[in-house]
Amino acid sequence: MRTCTGSLLICLLATLIISSPLRAGEEAKDLTTSATAKKMVVFIAGHPSHGFAQHEHKAGCMLLARLLKEGMPDFDDRVYTNGWPMDPHAFDGADAIVMYCDGGGGHMVIPHLAEVDALAKKGVGIGCIHYAVEVPKDQGGKEFLDWIGGYFETYWSVNPVWQADFAEIPKHPVTNGVKPFANKDEFYYHMRFRPNMEGVTPIIYAVPPDSTRMGKNDAHGGNPAVRADIGKSLPETIVWVSENKETTNRGFGCTGGHFHWNWAQDDFRKCILNCIVWIAKGDVPPDGVASKRPTVDELLANQDKKIPADFDRTKIEAEIEAMNAPRAK
Repeated sequence: MRTCTGSLLICLLATLIISSPLRAGEEAKDLTTSATAKKMVVFIAGHPSHGFAQHEHKAGCMLLARLLKEGMPDFDDRVYTNGWPMDPHAFDGADAIVMYCDGGGGHMVIPHLAEVDALAKKGVGIGCIHYAVEVPKDQGGKEFLDWIGGYFETYWSVNPVWQADFAEIPKHPVTNGVKPFANKDEFYYHMRFRPNMEGVTPIIYAVPPDSTRMGKNDAHGGNPAVRADIGKSLPETIVWVSENKETTNRGFGCTGGHFHWNWAQDDFRKCILNCIVWIAKGDVPPDGVASKRPTVDELLANQDKKIPADFDRTKIEAEIEAMNAPRAK
C-alpha cells in the first residue's frame, strides 16, 4: 500500500495519477507520452477474424501506429484493440480515427454512427482499411459517403484476390514518395462513391483482370454492373481520399490489407501512412512518411493467431523481396 504524507488533496491527486485501471475486454496501447504532440491519431482494431496473417487488425494497427510515430515524431498515437473502445475519453483530442476491422452488418462502428458523425462534423479525419470499408447501405452507407467518400456496397462492389499493377500514381500529398508498384491482395473494387465523385480523389488504381468480373450474382462476388465492364480495361480504385466541404473533415478508404505481409510492400505502406497524416491535417513530408521495411519478426508481433507448425519463414521473406522488386513493364 502506498503511503501519502501532507494534505489529503495531494494524496488523492497522487493516487489518481498512479492508478490507471484497464477496462474489461479492452487493450489499449499509448505509444508515446509526449505532452506537446501536434496531432493525435486513434487506431481502432477489430476483433480477431480470419486465419493466420489475414485480417490482422491488432497487429496491423500497432505496426502502423509505431511506424507513424517513428516517421512523424510530432504525432501522438493511441491503439485500441478487440473492438470499440470502452474508454469514454478515447477520442479526446483526436485529429483522426483509423478503423481496421471486419465490416458488414457486424461493423463495430454501427452502434456508434452518431458519435463518429459528430466527431467528423468537428473536422476529425476518418480512415478505413480493408473490410472496415464495408457497411450496410442503410446502416452507415450515408455516413461513410460523408466521412470517407465511398464504401463497399453489397451487390454492387466485389472482393476478388488479384495481382494489381499500379502503373500510374497521381500527384497528391498522399502520394509523396510513392512509386508505381505491383502487388497481390484481396483488393475490393467497384466501390459506391459520392455522386460525380464530388470531393473524392482516386489515389491507387489498376485494371483488374476480366476473370475477377465474371462472378455470378452474389453479395460480394459478382453483379450485372461489374460484369458489364468486361473487356473495357477500366481502372478500379483501391485507395482514395476525400474532403467534405461542409464539415472540413478528410477521409480515406483502402480496400487492400487482407494479407498482413503486404504491409512490407514499401509503396503501399508509405501511401497509407501518408493518408493517415493527411486526414489528420498534418503536413505529409515531400518524400512521404519514412518507414523502415518491417522484418518478418516485426510482422509476426501482435498477431492474433498462433504461428502454424508449417510456417515457412524463407518463403515469406522471398515473397516480401518479390513484392518490392521493380514492377515488370
